[in-house]
Amino acid sequence: MPDRLIIAIFASGKGSNFKAILDAIRAGKIPSAQIAVVLSNKPDSGALRIASESGIPAIHIDWNQFPSDEQLTDCVLGVLQEYLVNFIVLAGFMKKIDPRVIGVYRHRIINIHPALLPSFGGAGMYGRHVHEAVLKAGETVTGATVHLVDEEYDQGPIVLQRRVQVEPGETPETLAAKVLSVEHELYPEAIRLFAEGKVTVDAQHVTIMNSQ
Repeated sequence: MPDRLIIAIFASGKGSNFKAILDAIRAGKIPSAQIAVVLSNKPDSGALRIASESGIPAIHIDWNQFPSDEQLTDCVLGVLQEYLVNFIVLAGFMKKIDPRVIGVYRHRIINIHPALLPSFGGAGMYGRHVHEAVLKAGETVTGATVHLVDEEYDQGPIVLQRRVQVEPGETPETLAAKVLSVEHELYPEAIRLFAEGKVTVDAQHVTIMNSQ
C-alpha cells in the first residue's frame, strides 16, 4: 500500500458515508489519506454537492453517454489517473465496477454493505431491499460489512464487520437508520487501517495487523 492514500469516492446518492469519511480525515483521524476527487453517475447526487462545497473536485460521468463499455472505462480510468488516485471507495455507488478498473486497482477498491456478508448480498441487494430481506428472514442480528471489491457483487474478502441488534417491531426504516449509523463509524475505521498499512491481502483472505 502507498505511503498515502489518494482516494476517489464513487457515489450515487446523498453522500452520507462520503461525508463521514471526509469528516474523519479533516478531524485528523486518518492523517495518511486525502480525498482527491468524487465521481457520480447522478448529476444531482448529494455527494457531488458535498464535494463542491468542500472544495473537492466533483465529476459527473453519465454512464449512458458512451457507445461502449470500453470507452466508459477509458474515461473513468483517465479521471483516476489525472487525480493520481491509488485507492477507490464506493459510497452508495449504484453501478457495477468494470473488470478493467478492478484489475488496475486490485485490492485497492472497497465497498460498504448494509448487512453481514455473505448473508443478504448479491445483485439487487441494496438499500431498503436488504433490510426488508433481513426482517422477512426473521434475523435477530444484522450489521454492516466493509469488503474488497472484485468482479462479483459483494463477494470480495471481508475487511471489517459490525453487528446491529434487530429489535422486535423493527421496520426497514428504523433498521436502515441503525445500520447507517454504524456504517459512518466503520467505513472511516477501515480506511484508517488501509492508510496505516495494517491491511494485507493474500489471495482471498484479509489480515489486519494490531489496529491500536
